[in-house]
Amino acid sequence: MASGECLLLDLETDNFILYNISVNQSANLSLLGDDWFYPAFLYAIPTIYGIIILIGLIGNITLIKIFCTVKSMRNVPNLFISSLALGDLLLLVTCVPVDASRYLADEWLFGRTGCKLIPFIQLTSVGVSVFTLTALSADRYKAIVRPMEIQASHALMKICVRAAIIWIVSMLLAIPEAVFSDLHPFHDKGTNKTFISCAPYPHSDGLHPKIHSMASFLIFYIIPLSVISVYYYFIAKNLIRSAYNIPVEGNVHVRKQIESRKRLARTVLVFVCLFAFCWLPTHIVYLYRSYHYSEVDTSVLHFIASICARILAFTNSCVNPFALYLLSKSFRKQFNNQLFCCRARLLIRSQSMARSTTRMTSLKSTNHSLATFSLINGNHVCHEGYV
Repeated sequence: MASGECLLLDLETDNFILYNISVNQSANLSLLGDDWFYPAFLYAIPTIYGIIILIGLIGNITLIKIFCTVKSMRNVPNLFISSLALGDLLLLVTCVPVDASRYLADEWLFGRTGCKLIPFIQLTSVGVSVFTLTALSADRYKAIVRPMEIQASHALMKICVRAAIIWIVSMLLAIPEAVFSDLHPFHDKGTNKTFISCAPYPHSDGLHPKIHSMASFLIFYIIPLSVISVYYYFIAKNLIRSAYNIPVEGNVHVRKQIESRKRLARTVLVFVCLFAFCWLPTHIVYLYRSYHYSEVDTSVLHFIASICARILAFTNSCVNPFALYLLSKSFRKQFNNQLFCCRARLLIRSQSMARSTTRMTSLKSTNHSLATFSLINGNHVCHEGYV
């Protein structure tokens, strides 16, 4: 089960829950018991999504621009981080708007083609994120535990090839979602309401969602994080051992190199922890729904839990640049330069426009004065020097 695909399926279920909440506001399903609950959530959620998109676009685009334009920032880890940012951008411009649209419209807006294309793009993005984090952890393992195996020649080219392979593998894993995803009717006998949902299987199938959700949990969460944990176990073990082996008067260059590698390993670990923290609730909610597929939990508590889980998953696509800002001095410096540069350009442009406006106003005023002065007794007078 694709994480992106489960987001789509969960969203259709949430629409059903929202409908039940609105119908039963005066009954025992409403935990809040106020008429503002339904419309407030309808507009609050897309607003939150809009903020996530804006912050994510600013952070990830700036990150990619820095790594592309600043030569000193072009190294192996940063290339992987740029690929990670590109995957996050892909998720932000596809999954989040689609998710938000369902709270503003009663039906699936993107047709059968969109039902097949959007899950493919979303799953590709999720795959790129988790597999890039795994590759980054492997790179840190090699840099710290097996530094002699690192070959400086053509290193960036090899990493570009690996990043491309990650994208290709992610797209290959997403192909089944594009093939099997389709529009399926979902009818609730209690309310006599039918939903058209984009899902990778019919709603009448009870076994398929269980297999799907468990496969998603294993392939896109448990297995990659287990591999990363093994890498970081050996990294921690090596760093602890090396801390005791280096003498107090040890080589300054060696110490700086070790500290640099430790900082970078810590940064990657923070990225991994953020991913694990942000995506776990979504997997739990989808597993819960898959194993209770015959009955839909229409409680407000379940609805809020699923919404928070999905917002948390989307937030993961905008936090990495800001985590890097806090952890990396060099990136923080370049990020500030980009912001100040943009501010300076805007200031120069506004000053230039102000000067142009002043000049035009002055010119019009002068022309008007000369034109008035030249009309004497209704006769035009020609002045030298006036063009």
